[in-house]
Order: sequence, then C-alpha cells, then structure tokens
Amino acid sequence: MKQFILAGLLCLSCSVVHAECVILLHGLARTDSSMAKMADYLREQNYQVVNVDYPSRHHPLEELAGMAIEPAITECSSEVRINFVTHSLGGILVRWYLWKHEIPNLHRVVMLGPPNQGAEVVDKLANVPGFHFINGDVGLQLGTTKNSMPKIIGAADFDVGIIAGSSSINFIFSYLIPGPDDGTVSVESTKLIGMNDHIVMPVTHPFMMRNTQVIKQVIHYLQHGSFINDKVD
Repeated sequence: MKQFILAGLLCLSCSVVHAECVILLHGLARTDSSMAKMADYLREQNYQVVNVDYPSRHHPLEELAGMAIEPAITECSSEVRINFVTHSLGGILVRWYLWKHEIPNLHRVVMLGPPNQGAEVVDKLANVPGFHFINGDVGLQLGTTKNSMPKIIGAADFDVGIIAGSSSINFIFSYLIPGPDDGTVSVESTKLIGMNDHIVMPVTHPFMMRNTQVIKQVIHYLQHGSFINDKVD
C-alpha cells in the first residue's frame, strides 16, 4: 500500500504528457488573444497548445509563414502529432508553408473563414486610400486574381476541414461579396480543392473563433477527421 501511495505522490510532480500539439494562427490585424478561448478549450482536451502571435501587418505572406510556423513547431513536444487551427489569413500561411515544407508528423488542419480562393473585398478596396496602411503588404496579396497568393498555392495535399461563416455584421463588405458570406469572405471562397470536409455555420468572420459551437466542431474534427453535420448540440 505504501508503494502505491508513494507512486501517486511522485506522479503529481510528473510533467503532463500530451498526445498531440495544436498550433493556433490568428487572422490579419489580430493577435493571439483572439484565439485564447480556443486555446483554453483545447487544453481541457489535453492538447499541447502553441498560440502564436505574429506581426501580420508588417510582412508579406511568404515571410510571415516561416516567421509564425517554424518557431511554433519547435515548441511542440518532440515526436507528437502536430495539428493547426487557423483563422482567416492563418489558413493561407499554413497552405504556403506546407507548399514549401514537409511536416512529417502533421496530423490535421482546421481552417476558420479562410480566403482560400482570395477575398473579393481586396479586389474592390485595394486601391482605396488607407487599405495598405491598415492591412499591410499581405492584405494586397489576398485578392481573387490568378496571381494572388491563395490562387498560386494550389490544392491541399493534407488533411484539412474548413468552417465557413454565413452571418455578417459588416453589411458594406457583404454588399461587395457575391453569395453568402461572413462579412469578409464568401462561403464559396473558403472552399479548397483537396479539402476533407466543409461546413457552413451562422457565425461572423470577426468572432467565429470564439463561438462555442465552432470550437466544439474544431475539436471533433481534430479527434475524428470530420465535422458533425452543421451544428453541435
């Protein structure tokens, strides 16, 4: 009996063993705080979480991808499977990085509101004074033309599930976007050749990563490789 008690006491000082690591990447002009709620829920599921903060407005996409992702990979415990959960621009960073690099222990990717076919609002507003100041070089790279970064990268050759939003609080942007949208990105633009699953939820672009139902869908995808229809009870 004493041996069992001693073993239990020793275990209290053991480090937590994580089966998998999840790297979080926020969107354009946001910070890691926007993904804080997501991080808390994932930690409750015993994931090791690396919530990345990167200067999205100050570098082009090809620089941001390595700057944000490479240090995050080194923070994950060795030999664990690596997942990504991204919001908006974060998804394009992952696509760019995986286009150029291999992550041998990559498991799954979940993208929230990614402009995978480019953002129509960039086409409309790129030449408006102040657009570059607010969105930086990378903002100008996210249009829908064939030379835009989302179009250049091409199809996904990794396990990815995508959640699109269909509600908006930015009715000016929504007026500029064809079809259903989340106020920034159209539902159609979130789709990507090679994706494993895709769902549409009644959430807005700025706040979808904090929505409890979205977070539950993210966790389900990470665990099972699929979403639960269009909602989680």
